[in-house]
Amino acid sequence: MPYDDSVPPTRRARPLLLAAALAALCLTTITGCGGSPDTAEGKGADASVSPSASASTSPSASATPKASSTAPLPQGPLTGRTVVIDPGHNPRNREHTKEINEQVDIGTGRKECDTTGTSTDAGYAEARFTLDVSHRLRELLQAQGARVLLTHDEDRPFGPCIDERARIGNEAKADAVVSVHADGSAVGNRGFHVILPAAVKGGGADTSKIVKSSADLGARIAGHFVRTTGSAPSNYIGGGTGLDTRDDLGGLNLSTVPKVFVECGNMRDPKDAALLTDASWRQKAAQGMADGIAAHLKG
Repeated sequence: MPYDDSVPPTRRARPLLLAAALAALCLTTITGCGGSPDTAEGKGADASVSPSASASTSPSASATPKASSTAPLPQGPLTGRTVVIDPGHNPRNREHTKEINEQVDIGTGRKECDTTGTSTDAGYAEARFTLDVSHRLRELLQAQGARVLLTHDEDRPFGPCIDERARIGNEAKADAVVSVHADGSAVGNRGFHVILPAAVKGGGADTSKIVKSSADLGARIAGHFVRTTGSAPSNYIGGGTGLDTRDDLGGLNLSTVPKVFVECGNMRDPKDAALLTDASWRQKAAQGMADGIAAHLKG
């Protein structure tokens, strides 16, 4: 449910299939964090997408991906690098259920264009959370000199669809793409996890060139997320590693650049919800992701 790919609220854990990610996890550990990786480490990238290309494969209205500013970027360790941030869902999706329910090709099958995402019991929407954290993350990366693009900034009536989200990162030739999300699982299920692309080849999907680099990106983000937020890796997905590998998400299947999804916590658990609704914690979440992305890019 909280994915760009219409994921059910309760997900099954899958064993980590990537040797590269396992190697990264073994480099260092955080005390008391169940063996989560403490390595430096991103569901989206973004360069101007042509309206014709978007319209041809996605039912959502096309829009130019958003760079934050035309002002010159500061010189820094990420100068010359492009990062695409993909805020999961869109706050206005719920007003366009017909459109977001239309099926799009994810390379190995078909799925809904997008979903509304989840929310806390008090009504704080995942789509609001993802935009807030994405804005914070953009600012942190730009301060290091990175060119940062968003797949959307609540500037379109719905979407973009999951295939377009992947295409934005591909056309930007992004060095890293991070899709920001929050989960919608059962009460008692707590913690964050990072979703990595599985080795997928079929239809229009071929992740063979990005599996290893995405695994490194994800492991580095996971390690820094633990360190910065103090949150533990998921107790219900990933076997305590904070990493999960999936082959059913179009945003990953269709990517040709390193990409991960970050599920920052479980909005349906009251303890996690208290963190996700706290602005100071959201800043820490953005910082953890920024540090992980930077470490991956400098690696």
